[in-house]
Formats: sequence, C-alpha cells, structure tokens
Amino acid sequence: MTPEQVAEVWAVLDRDHLAAVAHKGPEPVFATISGAHLYGFASPDSDVDLRGAFLLPARALLGLNPPAETITIEDKSTVDLDWVAHDIRKFARMMVGHNGYVLEQLFSPLVVLSTPAHEELLELGKGCITRPTVKHYQGFARGRRQRLAEPEPTVKHLLYAYRVLLTGIHLMRTGQVVANLGDLNEEFSIKEIEELVARKRAGAEKMRLTERDLTQHTVLLDRLEATLQQAHEASRLPDEATSTAALDDFVVRLRLATAVGRGQ
Repeated sequence: MTPEQVAEVWAVLDRDHLAAVAHKGPEPVFATISGAHLYGFASPDSDVDLRGAFLLPARALLGLNPPAETITIEDKSTVDLDWVAHDIRKFARMMVGHNGYVLEQLFSPLVVLSTPAHEELLELGKGCITRPTVKHYQGFARGRRQRLAEPEPTVKHLLYAYRVLLTGIHLMRTGQVVANLGDLNEEFSIKEIEELVARKRAGAEKMRLTERDLTQHTVLLDRLEATLQQAHEASRLPDEATSTAALDDFVVRLRLATAVGRGQ
C-alpha cells in the first residue's frame, strides 16, 4: 500500500481506540488491520478486522488448566470491530505451517501497535514464505467460488475470490506477501476488478451479481486459477520454512524474558 492509501485508512479509523481494544486482552505483541480495509475495498459500513498476536504470561502456561491460545474480543462502541489474536507460540506454529492468512496479518502495513518483538517477528516471517502456501490460496479460492455458485452471490464474494488468487500468484512469483487488491491489479491490469472495487467502495458490496456478471467473471477466475497453479509449479520458494529453529528460539526467549522481568 502507498503512504496515501495507508493515510486514507487512518483517516476513517481511530488507531488509538483500536490499540485500546487490543490491550483488553493479554499483552499484545502486535496488532494490524486485515480484511476489507487491507484489501483496498472497504465500504463505509465495513467491519474492522483487528488481528495479531499476544504473549501469555508464563504462569498461565505452567498451571493445571491450559489457557486459551486464541482470543476474540468484540467492540461496537465506535465501529463494528473484533480483535482476534493468538498467543505467540501458536502464531509462530501457524507461520511455519504454510498459513497465508497469518502471514498477511504479520506483513500488513496497517499497523495499529508494534513492539520490538514484532520487528523481530517480521524478519523471521520472511523465512516462512513457502511453496506449499499455495494450498491456502487455492483452498480459499475454491471456497469463494463455491459461494459464487450458491444463491444470491454478491460483489463482495467476487472480490474476495479475485483478491486471494492474485495474492497467491504474486506470492509464488515474488515471495512477497501483498494483500491489497489495488496494488496487485497494477501488475495484472484487469479492468473488471477496478469496476468491482468501485462498486464495493460505494456501498454496493451486497449487490447481487447477474448471470452475465457470473459468466464473464467465471472465465477470468478460471484463467487466474490456472495461472496460480503455473506460478506454483515454477516457484523457487522453499518447501519448508527456513526460520523454524530461529522462531523456536524467539518464542522461548520472549517468554523467559517476560517471566524473569515480572518475577513469574
């Protein structure tokens, strides 16, 4: 995202309020914006998807009852938002598990709050971009396309299908995690996407698609699915994460440092 695109998001969202929501749970390691605001097609009534990782205290992990490694906190005081985050150990496991969704959260340029641990995690995340991550994008695309085949498909469903396919292709080709559809379409130049984004941002996300729309976009989506497969076959990305050992050390150091610092 360009600085102008980032500034446009912060012009409509209260970053301080979002950070306060993230602090309602365990100590956050980082919090970023995902969803439609990250993808570049938020409409005036779009929900806010606040995502990230937190650090459970060592005592919580050593007690008799296993703690929740994932939290969800909803807040509707100013906007409709939810804070969904994972303990850093679970988040790191997902990073090395070819999970494109958590990588998008980690590399999101819409940073609500950061820490030195987040900065280190960003570097380690570069070693978690792998060829098998394609399965995440292929599976997500199949789900979106199945929804398009069901009754009353909408502009929103179609945009999500395009977004995930273009992100997957770009990732396989470059090793870079880019989730903003506008940025991605600068490379692909699909004019139909520009038209859909304009409709969605104007508040037409629930507008039903016509049979003509579906026929036209089915052809384009078929081509992109084939392109994603070809990009995967030609990709030189590693088959496994190269920073697994370093991530393991990172999680242990972070937990121990906090435990010692707090006398836990």
